[in-house]
Amino acid sequence: LQESESENKLDGETASDSESKSEFSGSSPVPTSDDTPEVLNRALSNLSSRWKNWWVRGILTLAMITFFFIIIYLGPMVLMTIVMCVQIKCFHEIITIGYNVYHSYDLPWFRTLSWYFLLCVNYFFYGETVTDYFFTLVQREEPLRILSKYHRFISFALYLTGFCMFVLSLVKKHYRLQFYMFGWTHVTLLIVVTQSHLIIHNLFEGMIWFIVPISCVICNDIMAYMFGFFFGRTPLIKLSPKKTWEGFIGGFFSTVLFGLLLSYVMSGYRCFTCPVEFNNDTNSFTVDCEPSELFQLQEYNIPVVLQSVVGWKTVRMYPFQIHSIALSTFASLIGPFGGFFASGFKRAFKIKDFANTIPGHGGIMDRFDCQYLMATFVNVYIASFIRGPNPSKLIQQFLTLRPDQQLHIFNTLKAHLVDKGILGSLEDA
Repeated sequence: LQESESENKLDGETASDSESKSEFSGSSPVPTSDDTPEVLNRALSNLSSRWKNWWVRGILTLAMITFFFIIIYLGPMVLMTIVMCVQIKCFHEIITIGYNVYHSYDLPWFRTLSWYFLLCVNYFFYGETVTDYFFTLVQREEPLRILSKYHRFISFALYLTGFCMFVLSLVKKHYRLQFYMFGWTHVTLLIVVTQSHLIIHNLFEGMIWFIVPISCVICNDIMAYMFGFFFGRTPLIKLSPKKTWEGFIGGFFSTVLFGLLLSYVMSGYRCFTCPVEFNNDTNSFTVDCEPSELFQLQEYNIPVVLQSVVGWKTVRMYPFQIHSIALSTFASLIGPFGGFFASGFKRAFKIKDFANTIPGHGGIMDRFDCQYLMATFVNVYIASFIRGPNPSKLIQQFLTLRPDQQLHIFNTLKAHLVDKGILGSLEDA
């Protein structure tokens, strides 16, 4: 029994307390450095650390907002590319934390397998997107048609290859740590890759569904910081000691108002409201359509209680503005919990930021921790309350069927319309 117990300890199957401490030496923080540009350090050298941080964050925030406007102007393809780049960078930051905190330097193939699994998951999700939104193009090209037909099998085979590579890489004294890092990689993929895929799906519904939610999160982050900086007195949550109730409440009202105004401006432009579709004739994206009812001005009666306050009985607004209230409310009340979650994660491993990519802000993941939660909500919201059947996609799929299948569907649909009296009335007309 003693021999078998010693063998098990050597194999890492029953780790002692000392072994656990050696594996989970996450108490040692990942070092971070001040990477504020020297120009800003010199210009702000006379300010206190509090006001210096305020100016650094403000200047870099304006720079990021400007960059955001530029990529919106460049169009959907550039936006999708940026989303992909952000996803890869966020994945790199989280994997690097695991690599450093758990001292995974001696684990064979850990980083290689992590990036391999990222490639597999992206291949699966983007393959599904291509098949769904570029159906005509896929059917037109023979290689793409084959890849589309066997896409899920190929994706599973790729993942299975990585799974077998992981099993073959297991070594004595590292079993437990290797399985922890295997789980670390998969949870990171679930959080980062899945959510970024949903962001791209939201973009195809119309750029307004991409821009408004992201802008609401940005607005809430800025206004909560501003209200907290100048008026904050009451701590909000222990995970983020700098967060205050004053900032939380001020950010909420500011974001709802901002969402209403931004939605009103954007709802009048087809380039923002029309779904992003791929034009097979020009091989490019198009955003031209007849605006749906969501983006046509409607007249609404103001509640009697508020009529005496505002002095109006009716108001003209876009229906999308009503939906924007739901989006901005989520961005203000629930979205910050994505940031609290990230704060708890950083506190667990005693790190200040995910990385030092953006001076005064931390890493890319520090800026997108709330965006990923918001992306999931927007996707669920669209599927639950907005999206309906898409006739163009149904016709595309119908045209790819065999002639006998098309004829069967035609006869079934004709019989159904005749039974309902629709086809007869059309023929009489």
